[in-house]
Amino acid sequence: MYHLISLLTGVLLSIMILINGRLTEHIGLFQATAIIHLVGVVFSLAASLIRKEKPLPRTHSPWWFYLGGVIGVYTAVANNFAFGRITMTSIVALGLLGQTLTSLIVDATGWMGMTRRPFRKSTLAGLIFCFAGIAVMLDHSILEAVLAVWLSLGTGISIVVSRSINARLAERIGPLPGSFVNHLTGLPVTVVLVLLTVSKLPAVTYPAGKESWVYLGGVLGVCGVMLFNILVPKISQFHLTVLSFVGQVLAGVLIDLLTGDFAADASFWGGLLITAGIALNLAIEYQAHRKARSEGEPVS
Repeated sequence: MYHLISLLTGVLLSIMILINGRLTEHIGLFQATAIIHLVGVVFSLAASLIRKEKPLPRTHSPWWFYLGGVIGVYTAVANNFAFGRITMTSIVALGLLGQTLTSLIVDATGWMGMTRRPFRKSTLAGLIFCFAGIAVMLDHSILEAVLAVWLSLGTGISIVVSRSINARLAERIGPLPGSFVNHLTGLPVTVVLVLLTVSKLPAVTYPAGKESWVYLGGVLGVCGVMLFNILVPKISQFHLTVLSFVGQVLAGVLIDLLTGDFAADASFWGGLLITAGIALNLAIEYQAHRKARSEGEPVS
């Protein structure tokens, strides 16, 4: 069940990225990021109060439990810096590479208090396909902008670290309040970024009326963080990374087909390779579990 939810989370993220992209086109990255966080704070606070959940921690937690939202802002800023310096396909591929490597480290070491999940032979098949898909998606642009490459690679690391930190906090206060704190701690950082860049920003018109749907990205962001808060303790970081990516690819293809923008480019073929790898990985694990049960061995 958690593997299916991971796929659906990827679909949700793909829709969120589309909505946030439209808002960014209207008002610019930093203002859009601030509004997304503000909407997320208001929505998650209201949802927590309706569900009669305490939105803020009542007990002491380590200070780094509150850094998930701050680290998340880095992801948006780094991606914006890389955009235009290397191709979008390379940005996605490098981010996935960073996520994959960090996920494997977190799984193997139990870093940040995560459940230790030793590397299995069955994971090797998915890993090979994953790296092959990433290789297909990379192009010559990565040789021309070294800083953009490292920042994009860093976004993959920041995503895994951020969701791990958020999950630790959610263990104490719940998935929804954890999502609230994530957006609340990120909001001041986005406001500072707006203030630092406001003098360089052109005049903008804020969407209204029929275009008001572009403000819903913050709502989907709350749902995405909440789902990650639920999923992180349940499945390996590697599976969560790859399955959510596959969900994003599938949803992206569907959106492109509906809008007439579909192209069988490097992202598509790389995504297919990664999808095949994770499908093979899960099939091998399923057969191993069935064999263990039939032989009366404990199933981990």
